[in-house]
Amino acid sequence: MDLRTRRGLSAAALGVLLALPAAPASAKAETTPDGGDAGARAQATTVTVEGRGFGHGRGLSQYGAQSRAKAGQGYREILGFYYPGTSWGTATGSLRILISDDSSSDLVVSARRGLRLTAGRTWRLPQATKSKGKRQKIARWRVVPIADGTRSRVDYRVGSRWQTWRRPSGEVSLSAGGAPLRLHKPSGSTSYRGELRSVTPPPGRSDGPLDRDTVNVVPMEAYLRGVVPEEIPAEWQPEAVRAQTLAARTYAAFERAAAPAGRHYDLCSSDFCQVYGGVDVEHPATDSAIRETAKQVLTFDGEPAFTQFSASNGGWTAPGPFPYLQGGPDDHDPLNDWVRELSAADIEEQWPTVAPLASVEVLERDGFGDDGGRVTRLRLTSESGATREVSGDTFQLALGLRSTLFDLTVQ
Repeated sequence: MDLRTRRGLSAAALGVLLALPAAPASAKAETTPDGGDAGARAQATTVTVEGRGFGHGRGLSQYGAQSRAKAGQGYREILGFYYPGTSWGTATGSLRILISDDSSSDLVVSARRGLRLTAGRTWRLPQATKSKGKRQKIARWRVVPIADGTRSRVDYRVGSRWQTWRRPSGEVSLSAGGAPLRLHKPSGSTSYRGELRSVTPPPGRSDGPLDRDTVNVVPMEAYLRGVVPEEIPAEWQPEAVRAQTLAARTYAAFERAAAPAGRHYDLCSSDFCQVYGGVDVEHPATDSAIRETAKQVLTFDGEPAFTQFSASNGGWTAPGPFPYLQGGPDDHDPLNDWVRELSAADIEEQWPTVAPLASVEVLERDGFGDDGGRVTRLRLTSESGATREVSGDTFQLALGLRSTLFDLTVQ
């Protein structure tokens, strides 16, 4: 199966799709009388972790959805399996997306036809200016916070020189009548639909009076065009892509409703929320899935459901914080076995108090899966007898493991 390498782990997915290499089937670990996996009591040198799946395993499995679609299931049937007890509803409106990788305080866009600036009133921005009787094309526009942060300086660039145009007060936004805007960031440039705002973070989230965040205000369906192809291969089975589209739309609607009062955005654009790549990642196949499922979401008690998803649950869904996130077998999810060799030094680097490491024991599992399910608690022990207990999630994230559905052997 040829999968594109994805860029990170989204909060919704905690594991986006990667090419998963073949690995030996998980070995059953030796078990201590208290139910933990036994590690050697002498100094440990290596820890072999053999696992299944990729991500937290709650809600929709992308590999499982693909397998179910190949078996003839439609997206509604797929979603009914992964989110049992939910109902169907609709969600519309716009979202406020924090552009996470725009780390500078200014807002810089390419000049284009129809570009408008709003700050109390709206101006149509020119595409060219005259200097010494000569018409010169404007390349970019920039919004820079000044004074105590309540005002902005709006500049335009001709050639390599920036020149000031106006100093408006209040919040500043740029738009082009629905046409995309090309945003220039320290990490590169990306085009976004909707409007781009230069927003002062609320108290407690700001680094000072001149701190600004770039927020993309975008219609829900336009937002999804930049999300769905980042979360699942666009050319997978259409019913699997439609199922992912519903999960992404519902997750966004849930986060919008749950955003704390006063926060200046609903979701971020990075892997801490759902990965959002703007216009640059849009794909005809995912655009089609978005159109064909327009406005549809899953609800529970009349509100958008918390539709978490992951790449692969390894054959068992994991329970979550809501009744529709249930644990149980998933015969359609490939196991996606993996193996990771850790040195004792890898673990000691994360938890120095247990150096030199003697043992790693699994104390608790969630009960959903072979050999007891996902690891929820472990104990690390040093040669001197010092111990440290950590959660399965902490162990997974600190050491870069693909899931908490694993067994381990200490040598």
